[in-house]
Amino acid sequence: MSAGGDLPLLDPRTGAVRGSCAAADEPGVATAVARARRAAAGWAAATPQDRGRRLGELAARIEACVADYVRAERAGTGKPEAEASAEVMACADLFRFYAGAARAEMTPAGGHRISGHESWIRWEPLGVVAAVVPWNYPVLMAGWRCAPALAAGNAVVLKPAETTPDSALLLDRHAAETLGPDVLVTLTGGAETGRLLVRSTVDAVAFTGSARAGANVAAGAGHRRVSLELGGNSPVIVLPDAPPDTWDKIASAVVMNAGQSCAAPARVLAVGSAYETVVDRLGAALTGRRAGVDFGPLNNSRQVDRYDDLVEGSSAKLRRQGETVLRTGETNGFWRPACLLADLPPDDPAVLQEVFGPVVTVQAADSVDEAMRMANNAPQALAASVWTADLPTALAMVRDLDAGEAWVNCHLVQTAELPHGGRRASGTGTDLSVLALAEYQRPKTVTVRLGG
Repeated sequence: MSAGGDLPLLDPRTGAVRGSCAAADEPGVATAVARARRAAAGWAAATPQDRGRRLGELAARIEACVADYVRAERAGTGKPEAEASAEVMACADLFRFYAGAARAEMTPAGGHRISGHESWIRWEPLGVVAAVVPWNYPVLMAGWRCAPALAAGNAVVLKPAETTPDSALLLDRHAAETLGPDVLVTLTGGAETGRLLVRSTVDAVAFTGSARAGANVAAGAGHRRVSLELGGNSPVIVLPDAPPDTWDKIASAVVMNAGQSCAAPARVLAVGSAYETVVDRLGAALTGRRAGVDFGPLNNSRQVDRYDDLVEGSSAKLRRQGETVLRTGETNGFWRPACLLADLPPDDPAVLQEVFGPVVTVQAADSVDEAMRMANNAPQALAASVWTADLPTALAMVRDLDAGEAWVNCHLVQTAELPHGGRRASGTGTDLSVLALAEYQRPKTVTVRLGG
């Protein structure tokens, strides 16, 4: 089965066609995987020092070409320049971090474990990793997936989202110049190209995207290693003694990347008397964020439809909505304002489903225990946050939250050194930190009989 042909690329700020990219068909996918396979042996044979040096050179190349990456990112996402620039620099930092992590020692101590024998463990790369990344953070998610896989000694076939291939193609060129030919191969196309890649002869699949697509990836990958980072619909528990800057901090996190973040604050659970305060103060802070000034557009028409269906279909009795500031030519873009929905039933679609836009719901909880039950009852378990001046209470709540990452009095605060990963419907596996290296390696036990 083939995909083939060209895919139109749209500017989400205007809705206008800005170009096209090739959609790899089955022979194209096979060729890309074969190229990576040929490069994999040499890359795996390189010393960790050499791999680290070359990954450091790639980080430096990204930093030197930050303006080019920012233009590529903005072309497909419409992000504000400062936001795109921060993400490009974060991607460079990831490659620099894993340049050092490539030389880290993860192997448990060897030695005398069996009488008359000596044993140790070799950590070996998997071979060729397919990295399928989404459109919300094109170059940053490429870094999250590619950097640890490369540091672990694998070659990578990178498949960016069909709407945002620009920065991945730039990364492909710079990787060839610093890492060597075909150590990182970028393959453009839509969903069918992704399916073909998952079902190809790669040794592992790293996927970031929706829960439905993640289930398809897991089914297509079969017995091969799979790392999945899926949706969040993340809860935010606010107690009456929340710090004064809570509203501003949460509002900024809600509209970051136009709310198109898997770990974005989606469901605010206000405990006791905090409910009215949350609605008033968070509502004011959120409606003060303007689409077109403080954050960019949604990525595509499907996201616009999802936003409209969930917001307009909500039975919320209270709605606080911001404004959109458009410029010439942007009237047909994928813009939607920030929105707070309150006084809504627990089975409202905007509560049960992840809007993946600049929207937050507010629900009342009579007690901390009830808020915890509400936080943990969603299928997703990616991230959560707690807002209170009572640190012992916050730490006890964090202990009981079923989430891969939890914050206290902050949200979406991340760094390369700290792991990130979901539970339940939010996926499996670990991104970031040295722990991510284990996603792309496998252990081999070696035992030698002494004497004789």
